[in-house]
Amino acid sequence: MRKVLPFISPDYFDGVYKGLFKEVTKFVAKYNKLPTLESFKIEIDEENSLADDQYRSAIDLLPNIFTPESENLEWLITRTEKWCQDRAVYNAVMESISIIDGKHATMQKNAIPDVLSKALGVTFDTNIGHDYLENVDGRYDFYHEQEERIPFDLDYFNQITKGGLPNKTLNIALAGTGVGKSLFMCHVAASALSQGRNALYITMEMAEERIAERIDANLLNVPIDQLENLSKTMFTDKVQQIAAKTQGKLIIKEYPTGQANTAHFRALLNELKLKKNFVPEIIFIDYLNICASSRMKGMGGAINSYSYIKSIAEELRGLA
Repeated sequence: MRKVLPFISPDYFDGVYKGLFKEVTKFVAKYNKLPTLESFKIEIDEENSLADDQYRSAIDLLPNIFTPESENLEWLITRTEKWCQDRAVYNAVMESISIIDGKHATMQKNAIPDVLSKALGVTFDTNIGHDYLENVDGRYDFYHEQEERIPFDLDYFNQITKGGLPNKTLNIALAGTGVGKSLFMCHVAASALSQGRNALYITMEMAEERIAERIDANLLNVPIDQLENLSKTMFTDKVQQIAAKTQGKLIIKEYPTGQANTAHFRALLNELKLKKNFVPEIIFIDYLNICASSRMKGMGGAINSYSYIKSIAEELRGLA
């Protein structure tokens, strides 16, 4: 009961079953145990939360629900998890159809990938925490495992980050206006490409070509103001030499300032995977303060800047 109940949503049920599930949830929350047939009948009589036809159906169903036979617990949990996954996918598909038809009250079409990915991610998390005394072996192994990182081509940065950027982390470059945050990220993106890695650079400040220009200057070892002096043959030859040395790809995508949020970024990732078989190993966001928040969309002046930026950072951390 305690393993599965937190993961089951009333939305997975229809009709009388939804009402019965809500009543069971209330009973368990109050008494911390499952009801018996007799006590459950008394509860639904007193609550009077079911319509007359649902009440009659519930009374007929109860003897079948409260069966005396005990099932294998592991099998029951596995089957319940599978059922929850099927219902979540069904609900997500129906919700996506509603969005496509323009009948959804709040969501637009770019939210469909997020709706489907959440449904596909439904699972019973049986982990109840780290036992400090009992899990000593696992903790020791964790301390000594080699974490995969993306190294910098700058020795000092590798030194302070213990070898580079870890996977599934949000890393923020802080500096004053005009100091060179974008130049730094362009440099790291060029380095990632040189290492044979896939990199995605999302910009909301400059045009895609301007970002590519800075990366050209870095990889071609040519000053930015002299790039236009190269002949087309020389320029393409230099880029082809870089392509021959790397197995990675670098995609640069521009969004309007203050208009794009993590829902747009997830949709972009899905499109790149489907259309170009491209999955980035590192994503650059230039920059966080001019992203939008998918959770606080449309709140306008009702939210202060600290909470808004904090929300964007949390969403980007979730994207990682």
